[in-house]
Amino acid sequence: MISYRWRGRFDDVEVNALHAEGFGASGEGWWARVNGHSLGWVCAREGDTLVGFVNVAWDGGAHAFIVDTVVATTARRRGVGSELVAVAAEHARDLGCEWLHVDFEDHLRPFYLDRCGFRRTSAGLLALSGGTENVAGP
Repeated sequence: MISYRWRGRFDDVEVNALHAEGFGASGEGWWARVNGHSLGWVCAREGDTLVGFVNVAWDGGAHAFIVDTVVATTARRRGVGSELVAVAAEHARDLGCEWLHVDFEDHLRPFYLDRCGFRRTSAGLLALSGGTENVAGP
């Protein structure tokens, strides 16, 4: 059974491992980062094992942003990702946010639009690193 917890406890090592599995790279200082800059986050655990994570950034007002949604390979195709997003949306709404934003790569369109209920919008993206790799048009 998988449990979901808003602002759940985690350690940097387990989030680093999950991110490395999902994205091929990891960061450092997750606990300090989300506590200092995020509205919240959701942890999914199967027993004691972290199998999913999503960060909810925000603008301090009406807009929240889904960032870093990741599910362990062993927990995929079981609705973990969509439940992470649903829990994040519920808590963002309860905390007064009016909008929940997400951007994603094209292959994730069915997940976010069909399973999570986001609607397609127009948006823009500016590569600040000077590169244009991984930036695709409509």
